[in-house]
Amino acid sequence: MTAEFTTCDLYDADESLQSVSLQMQDLGGRTRFAGPVRTIRCFRDNALVKTTLNSPGDGAVLVVDGGGSLESALMGDMIAEAAVAHGWAGVVINGAIRDRTAVAQLDLGVKALGSNPRKSSKEGTGEQDVPVEFGGVVFRPGAMLHADEDGVLVEP
Repeated sequence: MTAEFTTCDLYDADESLQSVSLQMQDLGGRTRFAGPVRTIRCFRDNALVKTTLNSPGDGAVLVVDGGGSLESALMGDMIAEAAVAHGWAGVVINGAIRDRTAVAQLDLGVKALGSNPRKSSKEGTGEQDVPVEFGGVVFRPGAMLHADEDGVLVEP
């Protein structure tokens, strides 16, 4: 399924949309995706990410604020496969993923800062369904997110 929009056209039509200033990489098999935001704030611990993406996504986009750390990956191929199986539209990570070749083959939008083969911890620390902020944007649960090759836009 290909979303029928471009972020450039959306922004031109509504300049109140927030634009993420970080230059994120397209790492999933789907470069254009949209959906309501769900959030996680965690640092080098992906237990909440795994649990969340193993639950029904209903077309939502999971936004993960990993504090911009590239020290360890917050998602790999198995968690990304679970996201596809559970109906998530995409994942936006202020941090790293791993298994980027396998993730690129999945019908899932993935934007992240980069990749690192190192696993993260799995202690379950972090917060879920709270506003998170990075790249000059506040991501609030339920806000609409649109992403494509040009970037990420979010409703204010």
